[in-house]
Amino acid sequence: MAKNKKKNLILENIRLLAAGAKGVAIGKTEDGKTVLVSGAIPGDVVNVRVKKAKSKYYEAEAVEVLEQSPYRVIPKCIHFGVCGGCKWQNMSYEKQLDFKQEEVYNNIKRIGGIEDFETVSILGSEEQYFYRNKMEFSFSNARWLTEAEVNSQDNINDKNALGFHIPGMWSKILDLKECFLQEDPSNSIRLAVKEYAEQNGLDFFDVKNQEGFLRTLMMRQNSKGEWMVLFQLFREEKENREKLFEFLLQRFPQIKTLVYAINPKANDSIYDLDINVFSGEGFLMEEMDGLKFKIGPKSFFQTNYQQALELYRKTLEFADLGGDEVVYDLYTGTGTIAQYVARKAKQVIGIESVQEAIDAAIEHAKLNGLDNCTFYCGDMKDVFNDEFLQNHPKADVLITDPPRDGMHQKVVEQILKLSPEKVVYV
Repeated sequence: MAKNKKKNLILENIRLLAAGAKGVAIGKTEDGKTVLVSGAIPGDVVNVRVKKAKSKYYEAEAVEVLEQSPYRVIPKCIHFGVCGGCKWQNMSYEKQLDFKQEEVYNNIKRIGGIEDFETVSILGSEEQYFYRNKMEFSFSNARWLTEAEVNSQDNINDKNALGFHIPGMWSKILDLKECFLQEDPSNSIRLAVKEYAEQNGLDFFDVKNQEGFLRTLMMRQNSKGEWMVLFQLFREEKENREKLFEFLLQRFPQIKTLVYAINPKANDSIYDLDINVFSGEGFLMEEMDGLKFKIGPKSFFQTNYQQALELYRKTLEFADLGGDEVVYDLYTGTGTIAQYVARKAKQVIGIESVQEAIDAAIEHAKLNGLDNCTFYCGDMKDVFNDEFLQNHPKADVLITDPPRDGMHQKVVEQILKLSPEKVVYV
């Protein structure tokens, strides 16, 4: 049922049936039109306000929960619903897994057009919290204010923030008091940095006017409990920088390396910046089932170490290698999967578009004593062409781990043309 209130379309009694992308729950109107609802979870019955009306669906937000879902749980974090980082923290983890698995199956059927396939259960993470090995935070001198603060007549003096961008409001930063994604001392380091900066009058970044001193803070850890801290500074303030860094190193002996970059650009990307090493070697070493990997400030590495390890083991299991196979690894990244399967293969050929990643893959292969890995750099649709197939041995097994957008149609056509005995799609 729908009704108008001050030109806002209200849809009533919408039962939410499934979970969609980015924390959106999916329901249907009485006439069968899809409704994508934020602010609620599957199993809820809600009244919603339509934000966008498309020809085939509505985008809406919940304004009243008429009936609570049996899958609801109490969110652990005080920032849930504001920071936008943990979309389903108010839904049981078991049910999250069910919905994720169902989404994959539906995509295979609806997009892939495949009806008859064997299914196995999704493998959930043993750790629901403190599982990330990398987190990034932003400084701001104009933090996001709550509705109560905005409506208050009081003068607000504590405007500094160190935390996450508010979804849809890039210039506003949530001042993060706690986060359950990365284990300590992540929270302790972040809070200590903010306290030190305020006590010593260090400028927090002004996003709108593009000025200030402290810009971003990134923390990485390895499975040995060693930490890397990376600061992006908008400008150099040598004395302030050195005092801050020395304070951190003295307070937190877990920091194995501390690095920084001066970034006067309009964006926070570090990939075109020079990284300066203040302390340590400028990288961490990681090990996975005997393989060693060098993780630098710009390195891509799976953020959930334990689940990444399970993923690589499962990929190797599905590849079912006997030792004589030629394996292609498309979108190889830093060659982690390629090297993981190389110990069981005759030859592995990896392709990736980012030169820095290929350089790391070559370095890691040498580090691990693997001489049966060859890596190529270039856009997948351009490199993986007829000439490439003619000049390389035919793949017995093809592994593909594409970006979220999926594979280009030309790449799909080449895989079909190659017709390997087995394809493992990560």
